Amino acid sequence: MTPDEMRKRSEPFRDKALARGIPAEDVERWMHTARPCATLAEDGDGPVVGRFGGPLMLPVGTPHPFHPFVASIDLAALPAGATDLPLPPDGHLLLFAYPEDFGDGENMGSVVYVPAGTTVEERDKEGWAWFDNDDEYQEVFAQFPQEQLRATVDVSLPYHHWVDLPEAPHYEPLPGHPRSEELAAVWHETYGDIVSSGRLQLGGYADEEAIDTDPVGRAMSYAVDEAQAGRWGGGEPVSADLADWVLLADWTPWIDGLEGATVHWAIQRADLAARRFDHTFTTVFRNP
Repeated sequence: MTPDEMRKRSEPFRDKALARGIPAEDVERWMHTARPCATLAEDGDGPVVGRFGGPLMLPVGTPHPFHPFVASIDLAALPAGATDLPLPPDGHLLLFAYPEDFGDGENMGSVVYVPAGTTVEERDKEGWAWFDNDDEYQEVFAQFPQEQLRATVDVSLPYHHWVDLPEAPHYEPLPGHPRSEELAAVWHETYGDIVSSGRLQLGGYADEEAIDTDPVGRAMSYAVDEAQAGRWGGGEPVSADLADWVLLADWTPWIDGLEGATVHWAIQRADLAARRFDHTFTTVFRNP
């Protein structure tokens, strides 16, 4: 999606923001933050680009991921310009996660990239590490969706409007956007008329209930802490600059017992460009 196409799609947001009395220059700066994203849903007119669930096909010799299998995405089937991420032109992305926040900042998922032409083998989808430990996990996994995914190219604006500060007042508006709270509120009111609905999103901005800071920033903070503790990152440098991170994917599971949960897969731009998908950090926010 080109900048002109995103601007045209965002006109309902612009009109309401101006009608709300927000200065035109602030509205324009906010609209310049727009990013394309792909909304993936079981219905719609877009091409089939993957599916929730289905057979788990992993490259031969790849260790079984620790978390349960969520979805596979055929990158070659994505419409042109669906995101502004430097994704590979082909192959498959396999997303793994457990949609619960245990409150300790650990990595709650992973991503496996399967290049086109790779020899793969089918694995047991119930073979993730802690499946047999608790009936509750089995009940949750049994509710994971199982359906094809069609892609719609959408425009994404920030849902968040604050940045964290280490000292009081602890929060401030997004840099360069003094009216960010009002603008994010207008986006919340209008995005339903602008973008399509679906449980899975590639690229764009992260969203979650009841939180006004960027979820990618939380993923970055957890990743830095986990890397410093030697539990993630393979000993390689992990940036604490939010500008170095992007949202790879968002998933809203809609699972009984885990209502209000959102899964975020975030990755450093450099790792994405180098196809180091094993450096994806996954967080879960839940508003019970």
